Amino acid sequence: MAAPVPPGAPRPGSNMQPPPPPPNYNPNFQSNPASLADNMQNLNLNRAPLLPNSGPRPSPFGQQPPFSQSAPTSGFPGASPPMSRPGPPPAMMGRSAVPPTGPPQSTLPANVPQGRPTGPPVSQPQPFGSRPSLGSLPPSMSGPIVAPSGAPSSGFPSSGVPSSAVPPPQAARPSPFISSSPLSGSPIAPPSGVPGGPLTNGPPMIGSGALAGAPRFPSAASPSQPSLGPPTTTISARAPTQVPTMRSVLGGSAISAPPGPPMQPPSPFSGMPQVRPQTTASPFGPQAWQGQPPQATLSQFPGSAQPPRMIGMPPPLPNQSMTTMPHAMGQPGAPLAGPSKIDPNQIPRPIPSSSPVVHETRQGNQANPPPPATSDYIVRDTGNCSPRYMRCTINQIPCTADLLSTSGMQLALLVQPLALPHPSEEPIQVVDFGENGPVRCSRCKGYINPFMKFIDQGRKFICNLCGFTDDTPRDYHCNLGPDGRRRDADERPELCRGTVEFVASKEYMVRDPMPAVYFFLIDVSMNAVQTGATAAACSAINQVISDIPEGPRTMVGIATFDSTIHFYNLKRALQQPLMLIVPDIQDVYTPLETDVIVPLSECRQHLELLLESIPTMFQNSKTAESCFGAAIKAAFLAMKSTGGKLLLFQSVLPSVGIGALSSREAEGRTNISAGEKEAHRLLQPVDKTLKTMAIEFAEYQVCVDVFITTQTYIDIASVSVIPRTTGGQVYYYYPFSALSDPAKLYNDLRWNVTRPQGFEAVMRVRCSQGIQVQEYSGNFCKRIPTDIDLPGIDCDKSILVTLKHDDKMQDGSECAFQCALLYTTVYGQRRIRVTNLSLPCTSMLSNLFRAADLDTQFACFLKQAASEIPTSPLVQVREQVTNLCINILLSYRKFCATVSSSGQLILPEALKLLPLYTLGLIKSPGLRNDGRIDDRSFWTNFVSPLPTPSAVPLVYPRMIAIHDLNSKEDGSLIPPTIPLSSEHVSDEGIYLLENGEDALIYIGGLANPSTLQQLFGFSSVDEVPTQLVLPQFDDPLSKKLNDVVNEIRRQRCSYLHLKLCKKGDPSGMLFFSYMVEDKTSTGPSYVEFLVHIHRQIQMKMS
Repeated sequence: MAAPVPPGAPRPGSNMQPPPPPPNYNPNFQSNPASLADNMQNLNLNRAPLLPNSGPRPSPFGQQPPFSQSAPTSGFPGASPPMSRPGPPPAMMGRSAVPPTGPPQSTLPANVPQGRPTGPPVSQPQPFGSRPSLGSLPPSMSGPIVAPSGAPSSGFPSSGVPSSAVPPPQAARPSPFISSSPLSGSPIAPPSGVPGGPLTNGPPMIGSGALAGAPRFPSAASPSQPSLGPPTTTISARAPTQVPTMRSVLGGSAISAPPGPPMQPPSPFSGMPQVRPQTTASPFGPQAWQGQPPQATLSQFPGSAQPPRMIGMPPPLPNQSMTTMPHAMGQPGAPLAGPSKIDPNQIPRPIPSSSPVVHETRQGNQANPPPPATSDYIVRDTGNCSPRYMRCTINQIPCTADLLSTSGMQLALLVQPLALPHPSEEPIQVVDFGENGPVRCSRCKGYINPFMKFIDQGRKFICNLCGFTDDTPRDYHCNLGPDGRRRDADERPELCRGTVEFVASKEYMVRDPMPAVYFFLIDVSMNAVQTGATAAACSAINQVISDIPEGPRTMVGIATFDSTIHFYNLKRALQQPLMLIVPDIQDVYTPLETDVIVPLSECRQHLELLLESIPTMFQNSKTAESCFGAAIKAAFLAMKSTGGKLLLFQSVLPSVGIGALSSREAEGRTNISAGEKEAHRLLQPVDKTLKTMAIEFAEYQVCVDVFITTQTYIDIASVSVIPRTTGGQVYYYYPFSALSDPAKLYNDLRWNVTRPQGFEAVMRVRCSQGIQVQEYSGNFCKRIPTDIDLPGIDCDKSILVTLKHDDKMQDGSECAFQCALLYTTVYGQRRIRVTNLSLPCTSMLSNLFRAADLDTQFACFLKQAASEIPTSPLVQVREQVTNLCINILLSYRKFCATVSSSGQLILPEALKLLPLYTLGLIKSPGLRNDGRIDDRSFWTNFVSPLPTPSAVPLVYPRMIAIHDLNSKEDGSLIPPTIPLSSEHVSDEGIYLLENGEDALIYIGGLANPSTLQQLFGFSSVDEVPTQLVLPQFDDPLSKKLNDVVNEIRRQRCSYLHLKLCKKGDPSGMLFFSYMVEDKTSTGPSYVEFLVHIHRQIQMKMS
């Protein structure tokens, strides 16, 4: 990617042909060494988008790299030497983040005057200098990683370009890898001397926020597990003469109701020496065990230590991992005692993990259960793929369909094939088999992988997916070693790595790989122009043009529309762009075959000139109609020969031409008040017109993203069919504000075009015998049952693959899954990314509960609920979600728990937060009765491609206090998280709540005026503005708040729209609607919900 150049300035070398990508180039990323830095600037934080040609674009981030700099090596690494598993890969050595042509840049960004920038970009220095090699990390990657003193508060060497292969773009969605957890305010290595730099809220940087103290994860269940049965020792954990509090049943936590204030009981083992400091439990889901005997530490709810275990030790007993709540809730049949009997401080809540964990995907020839998706971890691929690319809802596969249905759990994979790696991880290796293409099974067409077994001295191999025996191609033959593996297995990435990328040979191409084409389509109807949406779109596009990955085949086009469509001839020979009007909006056509889409290098100046003049050209327009359907069809006709990305900006309901819509919202309001009998119909498209168009777009590889900048109803249910079918997405700015939304629009657009992505993709998942794919869900088009077509796929999109049994599997064997994605990189190379996961099969129900993956199970719940919303009444969807949760806990209670008292609610340790997240889902905007039809439609669209790490924060946001940021001296950048309950919100406080998409700042009625003045520039709660562009003043508190917001944006890889809320105002009600643990009009409190679940389980048991 070219280094960003200001709009209007001549581009260096714009006519030069860029060099071909190097042999070990990773398609996830752009081939220019500056690409990482460019990608990392994708979020320009806390400032409105800058109008072209009006001043310097400030350097995005005033930080130097957290680790000592290694000497940069220039260019790309050559072929890597034979791969051995441990140790840094050759390709991970640092190199400078500057284009090969230009002079090297300094490590720190250019000095920018303090205070917020007033003007827009003229030049954009790269955000970071060279990246440290792995050598500057601690020698053993297995320990906690803490930034050295003098480093800023970012724990990973995220600064430069990791390698030719996988630079994660700056604002890549690293939330999962950086934040300890979306809900966590985890401690971050202390900055002891953060270097100065621009005080702007610059774009986020991936990989910052290393967190201290690393939990480790257990290896797969060992065959020597004890079978179910009563525990050998039951620890009642009754501390001498104390009020009843939590007890542990063999390591699981029990919760009783203390009559007085909650007390932490002393450990019954308090006399035992501690081997190492107790680690906090991991954020969401199975606890991380460390090296102590399992019974030695009692697990107690908030933030208590969990029983640790060393890697390689047998896992805890089946009945160890559970959480019991003694029945303060009444006996079966008796009326329930009031919920006041349960101490709300002792119910399960997410516990932030503190530091990045090193996760080896396999150890001792066994799959290692992955860390929680929302935690911070670094993966070493030792045969299974990184859990970022593919996760299973259960990390052991049930041998039979009956066992699975007994458990009540879902069996599914969440696949995110282009997910961003952690900056400290090895790049994915690219393997070129030449003209013959990769070695494949001749029966099922599975790709060669580490689990295929070579026999007969390497002359044959057995497919791990279908069991067929094939001859090894002669030029691929290698003798076997004494261990039965090929002697070259460790030198060949495809035989020792879970994820590899193959260069596709000619047989994988129907035509030449397509060029990167970007077509912008802008609504210029009266409403769009008057609200400022047209100007915001033009300004954002104008700034983003310099960030588009520029190759000799990169092409762009632009059109505008109201009740007619206006194309623009951008040919260089013309003095200025020529407007061509298409008046026929029933039978549309493209006025010119060639000059509407032209190479970017030939039309930059024309494009910039045009984008500056569009808002004024239409400023007096009185045309209120919008021919959305016709415009999108005409743009498609222009792109049909190549395919590409169509980015559409829409502000009003499409009212004329093809696919015109009428306002159904009024009808929707009546239906909601009439008890919602038919309201869900409004969440379905009006008719099949747009769907038929979308299928044609997908066939010709056109991916559509829609940016909705509106102040009225726009029928997202109908409009969104096009992005969903073509692999695109919907962005929604409602109600659009010309003050606060242009900054988010610019950042969203910028990330859309600069993030790692691929075009014209096809994906298929293959499974071992005994399991088959039931269905795929996500944003794609499906023409044949086995494959899905993705005109566009990027690092933020995930696909849910539900699985079913078609045969019985053998206990102790392994079940393999292989996802193959054939796609074209932005540089026009055809690649096949192959992701492999092999998991053990089990016939024991207790193993399934121990191996359950909470984040993936919940993401599965969330996506299934979202897909039901348009076809079922909401009350029914809420009931289905609750029953899914109850059935899992009932199965555990009935078949795995050994506690006999029916007065206890018993939760499996791995799923103890499932009730809380289920409650959050029931109260989420998508499932609440109140709310607008468009908001609910957008929510279902947002959830459809959502990656696993983002699922939990969406329904259980992170809340932190920001009024006392100065008093926090524990070294962490983000303060500790607060439970989502109004009793934790004080009237004197100021709080920030964020869910990965939006951020609300709540100002209490009695907030300190001087704190308000320092943070926001006003001193009274009455002066709270409705729209906020976060200021930065020359004041420590203001600077800290900006740092916190930047860090969250970086973790979430999302610009986060900020909104101020105050008590006694609709905005305050919005804030309190996120208090999941409170009783609200939309559902019970957390304690009441646990009581309800317990009641249901007791009824079903009896």
